Amino acid sequence: MKEGHYSGNPGLDATLRETKLTLPALITALRALAEDASQCILDLYAVLGEVAVSQKSDASPVTEADHASHRLICQTLQVLTPDIPILSEESTLEQLIGRREWPVCWMIDPLDGTREFIDGTGEFTVNIALIVDAEAVLGLIAAPNRGHIDLGVPEWGARRYPLFSSEDGESLATRSLDPGRQLVMSASARHREERVQVMLNRLSDLAEGAVRLNAGSALKFCDVASGGADIYPRTSPCYEWDLAAGDALVRAAGGRVTTLEGAPIRYNQWDSLKAPKFVAAGDRQIDYLELIPDPDL
Repeated sequence: MKEGHYSGNPGLDATLRETKLTLPALITALRALAEDASQCILDLYAVLGEVAVSQKSDASPVTEADHASHRLICQTLQVLTPDIPILSEESTLEQLIGRREWPVCWMIDPLDGTREFIDGTGEFTVNIALIVDAEAVLGLIAAPNRGHIDLGVPEWGARRYPLFSSEDGESLATRSLDPGRQLVMSASARHREERVQVMLNRLSDLAEGAVRLNAGSALKFCDVASGGADIYPRTSPCYEWDLAAGDALVRAAGGRVTTLEGAPIRYNQWDSLKAPKFVAAGDRQIDYLELIPDPDL
């Protein structure tokens, strides 16, 4: 693809024309934004004991870092693309009025892994996705403590850029499943041990056994997209902003992300913003779905 030209998704093409941005210009701006948000979070992470923590209505934690990153990202996107609305985990209900009528929107999680931030594990991310006609057409995941930004656009590709650097980075690609080695399943350390073991047991017949790779927040998508893991199955609740950036990233790197019924993920289409249970897999040719246990069991 020639620099400055994108062709492959009519919805994204139209959005770029309307914003008067080329894809390279948008990527450059998003990298700068991700770096600013990462620095904002890292500054607060350095004084973790002083960071205010409160609870949302669903009893999940929220911190000063969540709010600061949210404000920074929203202010920047409003200048960059003033006509595109923003759907953030930290948006107010008033800001989301009429959201289902938005054909295009940004979907962001300004600090994915708030519990990891509070616990000091360092496994948190910044997630930014562009949604066009209910599809995630661009996904960015910044990993402040890993020092990289992963960005993917299906039909264009995926790249890993070093954080706080202007270097061009390197291409990302998922890996094909090798039956002669162990399958690697990415999972959260918070996922129930017995549940994870059931999935490992079922997947182990596809290769020389199966092993668990623990990772917090959206880092699990990064591991699949970079070929560090074969699969990330999610059968516990999460929200669309937890999924959207990773969905676009893994697909752009050559993988597949579907519901447990095999359907593509659709965004901002329902009253609830809870995401469907899903499987992110590196090898498109493997039918993992029949091996994932019923989440209601």
